[in-house]
Parts: sequence; C-alpha cells; structure tokens
Amino acid sequence: MKIGPVRNWVYKKLNPRETDRLINSELGSPSTTDSIGSDPSPRLWCATSRQRLRSLDTFRGLSLIIMVFVNYGGGKYWFFKHESWNGLTVADLVFPWFVFIMGTSISLSLSSMLRWGSSKQKVLGKILWRSFLLILLGVIVVNPNYCLGALSWENLRIPGVLQRLGLTYLVVAALELLFTRAGADSGTLEMSCPALQDVLPFWPQWIFILTLEVIWLCLTFLLPVPGCPRGYLGPGGIGDFGNYPNCTGGAAGYIDRLVLGEKHIYQHPSCNVLYQTTVPYDPEGILGTINTILMAFLGLQAGKIILSYKDQHKQIMSRFLVWSLVMGIISAILTKCSKEEGFIPINKNLWSTSYVTTMSCFAFILLLLMYYLVDVKRLWSGTPFFYPGMNSILVYIGHEVFENYFPFKWKMQDTQSHAEHLTQNLTATTLWVIISYILYRKKIFWKI
Repeated sequence: MKIGPVRNWVYKKLNPRETDRLINSELGSPSTTDSIGSDPSPRLWCATSRQRLRSLDTFRGLSLIIMVFVNYGGGKYWFFKHESWNGLTVADLVFPWFVFIMGTSISLSLSSMLRWGSSKQKVLGKILWRSFLLILLGVIVVNPNYCLGALSWENLRIPGVLQRLGLTYLVVAALELLFTRAGADSGTLEMSCPALQDVLPFWPQWIFILTLEVIWLCLTFLLPVPGCPRGYLGPGGIGDFGNYPNCTGGAAGYIDRLVLGEKHIYQHPSCNVLYQTTVPYDPEGILGTINTILMAFLGLQAGKIILSYKDQHKQIMSRFLVWSLVMGIISAILTKCSKEEGFIPINKNLWSTSYVTTMSCFAFILLLLMYYLVDVKRLWSGTPFFYPGMNSILVYIGHEVFENYFPFKWKMQDTQSHAEHLTQNLTATTLWVIISYILYRKKIFWKI
C-alpha cells in the first residue's frame, strides 16, 4: 500500500465515492451524509461507510415510469390523460413528483460536494452547465413541433419539460449554494428552537421563495389582461358560458403570448378539445415556472430534513408526516375542498399554488413510505423503479426520441381497442425498465 500506483488502483476500485459520482443520475448524487468530518482527502476505509439512499432513486424511477407510460398513451384510459383544466388525474401527479425529488437530490448533492472540498465557484459552474444542457436538450432534441416538419425558428416551441427542469434547477441549486452555511445542514449549529433546525437556518431562502410566490399571486390576480376579467383562472373557449373565449389561462397565457409569441408556445393544450379553445397555451410557460421552483424547494426541504436528522429515522419520518399535513391543510383552505369553487383551484396547466401544495402533500407521504420500506426496514429493494431512477435523463430523452419507432410502437389493427393500446404502451414502458436495468448492470450512467 506504500506504492503509489497500487494505492491509487485499490482506492479507485473500492471507493464507492467515485461510483456515486458516476451514478449521479439526476442532477446530483442523493447519498446519505457520513460522519467522516471535513477532511476532503481520500480515505479508503472510511469512505466505504457511505450508503446511497435507494428510496430517492425509487421515488424518481416511479415518477419517471408513470410519466413514460402516460406519454405513450396510458392505454387510452381517461385517468391516464391530463385533466382538461381544473382537477387531477394520475397523469397530473408525476411531473411535480419528479421536480420534488430533484429538489431533494440538490440538497444532498450540494452538501456532499461542499463537504468534500469543492469550491462554491466550481459548483456554480457545474450548476450553470447542467442547466444550460437541460434547456438545450429540451429545445433541440425533445421538441413536439418536430411533428410539423423540419424544426425552424418560425415554429420552435421555447418552453418545455426539460426547459422548466433546467430553469428550476438553476434557481433552486444557486439559491442553496448562495445561502448555505457550514453546519446548517448537519444539525451542528446551536439553535434556540431545535424542533425547527431544518427550517430556521435557511430563512433567507424562505424569504426569497415567498417573495417569488407573492410575485406569482400579484401577476395572476392583479395583472390587467386585455379583454379578460382581472384574476381570471379559466380555460377560455366555451368555458364560463363562452364569455371569455380568448382568455385561456388568464395572466399566464397572456404573458407567454406577449413575451414568447403565439408560434413559440404549445399549440394544442389539454383544454383544447373539451373547451374548444382558439388560442395556444403552454402548460410549461413562464409564470408557472415560479411555482415549479416552489415545488423543487419543498423537495429541497425534504433533503434538509434527511441531513439535519441523519440516521434518526423516526425524526425524519415524523417531519415528513408533519410537512405533508401542513401542505394538505393549505390545499384544503385554498381549494375549499372542492374542484371548482376554491380560492385557487388545483390546476396542472397553471401550476397553481394549490396544485403545488397538494402534490407536495402526496410527495412527502410517498417519500415517507419509500424511505421506511426501502432504507429503514429494507423490506423492498425498490425494484424495478430503482433502475430507471438511476438513469432518469437517459430514459426520459430516449422515450421521447424513439416514441414512434418499433418496438416501442407498431401499427395496431383496432385503434379503438383499449387492450391493444394497453399492450403497446405497457410493452414500450417495460422495455425502458429493461434497458435501464441492463445499463445499471453494465455500470453505464448518463449524467449531465
């Protein structure tokens, strides 16, 4: 072990820290913290104590697989299609969950990188590069307007899922990097209220996020929109007795059309068929990105809980439960426990505040269950969702690019048959699980 090349070879083969960097499947390695201290130099024997939280990859993989199944058609069942406007279906659950767990991964990965000696300038460079790559992939590779022919500036859709993920990642990760303090994420700071040790040290971040939410509320309810009532949250078209046909999305739709232009946003929103809307509307538009940032920040909060109460399983699970209850109560107040009559209805197209709090309520509960089953009791390994969760970007982009190619799609004899659609969609989704498993076994992980 005194011979340099031998020592380096052994360290490279046995140290899981290098493997964690390779399997950084979603914008940051969701690994538990260890008690090694602040020494950034390699330690062969201590490093083996690190253990990856499988529940996070399982959560991400579950969200991703449902998303793939929904995007492939969901067997043409109504509950696997996005809600036309207000309300929820299964299809409306998965994207915010994916955003939520991205926030959790940001908290854990940045904490790990800073603890191991990376400078804030270097980490910021990685954040900027990853955000740029996500946005670029969304605009150029995964663009629904390819169906209109060769992609050109005239019909280029600027917003999108990956674009929103990139912007959200940029804001939340930069916010975490800017205001992080030594000891704040490990529970070592002295506090007058230990019960809030996962909240109070991060008050500047909360002020920033709450300011963003105030901006969303002001723009949504106070911005004057030509030809539309102030604070309109409806679908337009024949909705509301056809009184506001060109007001789809209210301020959110108006801002997108004004800033991006009608030809550069989504042309066929989910409200188009039922409400016969005539103007384009983008569910991944500018204004809704604010609440996507809120969703990721709540996921970041889950990561802070894991860091603050490391190895205290009961504390972690009880905090998840408390946060779920708080989010649920806020949702009940905002919606008045109704679909249409609340102050702010649950709406995925708008990414309304009540939509975010409701999805966060579900996410905290689901993460609690997975954490208990996978990491605490180890009653479940996370299979099969764990594998796509480890290669989430590859699976997402791959399923979009190869959507219309065999064996993911083939010509059906009866296009009205649920059985044929279900068989095709389940086959395509299963193939991506198998592909992710093979890549995992071969230690091939695509990180950006």
